[in-house]
Amino acid sequence: MFNFKFKVFFSFCFASTLTYTVQAEILLSGAIKQGGLVIGKTLPSNTVTLNGQVLPVSIDGDYVFAFSRDDKKQYELTVTSPEGTVEKKTLIPTKRDYKISRVEGIKKSIMNPNKKANIRAKQDREMMQTVRKVSSNLTDFSQGFVAPRKARITGVYGSQRFYNGQPKNPHYGIDYAGAIGSPVKAPAAGKVLLWVPDMFYSGGTLVIDHGHGITSNFLHLSASLVKVGDTVKQGQVIAEVGNTGRVTGPHLDWRMNWHKVRFDPQLAMEIKAL
Repeated sequence: MFNFKFKVFFSFCFASTLTYTVQAEILLSGAIKQGGLVIGKTLPSNTVTLNGQVLPVSIDGDYVFAFSRDDKKQYELTVTSPEGTVEKKTLIPTKRDYKISRVEGIKKSIMNPNKKANIRAKQDREMMQTVRKVSSNLTDFSQGFVAPRKARITGVYGSQRFYNGQPKNPHYGIDYAGAIGSPVKAPAAGKVLLWVPDMFYSGGTLVIDHGHGITSNFLHLSASLVKVGDTVKQGQVIAEVGNTGRVTGPHLDWRMNWHKVRFDPQLAMEIKAL
């Protein structure tokens, strides 16, 4: 993790903090590693791009981006002042090792969903794709994140399972133990974007928008205590643990996205607000 400062008139390195009084200051907090989330701060008048993609900058100078599980690309973060001063920084996410496990004896009906189930799953994916296109002006992501449950962690981001010898998609969230009905809290403030009680794979699924494409996704819920459009506060009880969808027992699966990029919630919780 890092929390550092640099100015657009000067080059910088991770090992030092520069404190010159010049026009445009940038602060970054986060992890330059696979699955990492990075929160930035600059003057609101500046333009910020990542590999040419313009990142929204809030009226307080906040912006954000993230790296995916297996990201190996090289990124160029560019900050441009209204006067045309440009500073560039190359970012290469550090490679991570992930937990691999093998599970045997899974029923064929679970391994191979029928045609009707596949149609439902496709509809669910389309709903989630729509949600991930949202980029609101909220800046709740800039205040940091807390765990939605104080409970034993039973699954981690990036892990991958082999069912009956067949590799499945990696796990993109944190699993928390809990009995059905146990409380789930908002890890940060935001606005409820989606509540579907019966998605095929994820069951009761709740999505909260934290701004600029950052969302929290809560899976396998038994109930939601909020509705679409509600504004929630950090630490507010928003839902209840369940065993809905394709699960072997009750638990909470918390996932986070920056649009289509699925990053590690545990790394996000380590970020300090700027």
